[in-house]
Amino acid sequence: MKEKQAAYDDLVARIKAADAAYYQDDAPELTDAQYDALRMELRALEDLHPELIHPDSPTQTVGSTPAGRFGKISHVVPMLSLDNAFTDDDVHDWASRARRFLGLPETEIMAFTAEPKIDGLSAAIRYEKGQLVQGATRGDGRVGENVTRNLRTLDDIPKKLEGKGWPDVLEVRGEVYIEHDAFAAMNVRQEKAGDKLYMNPRNAAAGSLRQIDHRVTAERPLRMFAYAWGEVSEPIAATQYDAVRRLQDWGFQVNDLTRKHRQPGDLIQHYGSIEAQRADLGYDIDGVVYKVDRLDWQERLGFAGRAPRWAIAHKFPAEKAITTLLGIDINVGRTGALAPLARLQPVNVGGVLVSNATLHNEDEIARLGVKPADVVRIQRAGDVIPQILEVVEDGGGEPFIYPKVCPSCGSDAIRAVDEKGKRDVVRRCVNTLSCPAQAKEYLKYFVSRPAMDIDGLGERQIEDFYERGDVREPADIFTLRDRNDTLKLEAREGFGEKSTQALFRAIEERRTVALPRFLRSLGIRHVGQGNANLLARHFGDWHSLYQSAKAGIDEMLTIDGIGQAAATALYDFLHGDQSRDALDRLLEQVSVEDVEAVDTGSPVARKTVVFTGKLERFTRDEAKVRAQALGAKVAGSVSGKTDYLVAGPGAGSKLKKAEALDVAVLTEDEWLELIGL
Repeated sequence: MKEKQAAYDDLVARIKAADAAYYQDDAPELTDAQYDALRMELRALEDLHPELIHPDSPTQTVGSTPAGRFGKISHVVPMLSLDNAFTDDDVHDWASRARRFLGLPETEIMAFTAEPKIDGLSAAIRYEKGQLVQGATRGDGRVGENVTRNLRTLDDIPKKLEGKGWPDVLEVRGEVYIEHDAFAAMNVRQEKAGDKLYMNPRNAAAGSLRQIDHRVTAERPLRMFAYAWGEVSEPIAATQYDAVRRLQDWGFQVNDLTRKHRQPGDLIQHYGSIEAQRADLGYDIDGVVYKVDRLDWQERLGFAGRAPRWAIAHKFPAEKAITTLLGIDINVGRTGALAPLARLQPVNVGGVLVSNATLHNEDEIARLGVKPADVVRIQRAGDVIPQILEVVEDGGGEPFIYPKVCPSCGSDAIRAVDEKGKRDVVRRCVNTLSCPAQAKEYLKYFVSRPAMDIDGLGERQIEDFYERGDVREPADIFTLRDRNDTLKLEAREGFGEKSTQALFRAIEERRTVALPRFLRSLGIRHVGQGNANLLARHFGDWHSLYQSAKAGIDEMLTIDGIGQAAATALYDFLHGDQSRDALDRLLEQVSVEDVEAVDTGSPVARKTVVFTGKLERFTRDEAKVRAQALGAKVAGSVSGKTDYLVAGPGAGSKLKKAEALDVAVLTEDEWLELIGL
């Protein structure tokens, strides 16, 4: 496992170095295929071993972290990513989910737009009273780089809006790109000058837009398609299609392959048409983006995690190749999962050099009948981790024997059986807290962006601290400064006085932590970001959550979205001697902030609401989302702590229980009147 961790650390370091060379120095050192191969290998490891994910991982931001050489701009409306579809069925499923969420009958037309997914660099341009005042890159989705002077040099971006009817505040979003012919001409000039050639149009566009000297940007052949908007002082249209046409009226270039369709099948047909034209477009695309056309429906659909429910990217077909399976390695994750990783004879798949692929679990290995030395067919689709599809030729090797003991600590590795008698597909090491692999992976998770987000404390530092015995549990991180007279970190390789002090400051900044983040940082199985948010919103503070969860799982199970697995995992964590003691030591070092109501002016903020029966004006899912947006806690069952039961036609046992407990019962109309709708 130590060798695998070292390989993972090396991948992250190489990608970060490549990013710095390209994004900060505008001097790329790797070809596009080499760079993509590194990222695909990293994604494969993280897919099989998600506990490795940490703040320094290049896979964890929507874009790239803003560099220090540019000023930073916060996006009022985050620039988030899209979920992907890879098959026609995926598209139909997405459209059906949106229809169900909105509660639309099959007879009601639900229109969509379809537009090419441009392979470039996202940018946001802000206008006030028609004048360009600010421009930024996507950055990490919430904070971008201030590249206003550079964006002003693009002919496709008006300095003053044309036409009329634009709002006082308008943030236009689009994709900056370079056409194929212009890119080829750039490389001819580079070659004549004896300079390095640019890797591909996408990276050339990114580097060109991020030049310190805006005059250099002005010399680059950058274009931009506008396709969306962020902050606006007033609505610009009623539909997506009409809004894009208005952007065109105001002076922006929009893609002429954007179409409006009435059925998912029509979207797929247009997708095929765009794919057929792909080679002749003159610019790079990697799929087609579909959006629900009505903007009021987009608002109702909202977001799920980091992606909108109202849009999806239909990626182009998976690339396939044939290669040889050299071996199967087993990684041990934070939760003890033994995850198999296929080592492959490196092969080019659609311009990307692939050397690893996922095998998911031991059942998948048995299903495929795959073993070392076999010739296999692999597939990669967009950003999806490469996978083995089938064995093409038997290599005559010995069958792979899946380990039943942990390769890190030698403890038993078992496939647990749940309360329904179903066997887990994942084999896990039972030595939860004393397994070195699990301990190190948990510490790396603890400092990672999804958890405590301690800047400057990455994989290599954790690996080194653990091996030296400096850090064996989270609380140890917060005592590093106190022990530094003995540790002398500044004398170690990779530190120095400035970086050591910077690390101590970053650690100090995390002594106060929000409740949802603290919950996630505990690394409890089944308690990720979603469940941590639900638990934090329901209980409001750490003390209430701790007392209730330690007493039993009953109240946790009343929370809409919290299931038996998550509730039991948290209960077990609080009752385990080692985990509880480590938690107590951690709480001596950090303070956990209470959750503030989302909307303190709402009459339902911090109130517990249960929905039952058939709602007629909204779907159940939409009602829950709206209630949570107002700061309410949505529960799945009625208890003495329930404030309101919203009962539609067909309400049954929940209504009877609410009446028995003297819980306030509201009709749907009464609920809407209460929340001001």
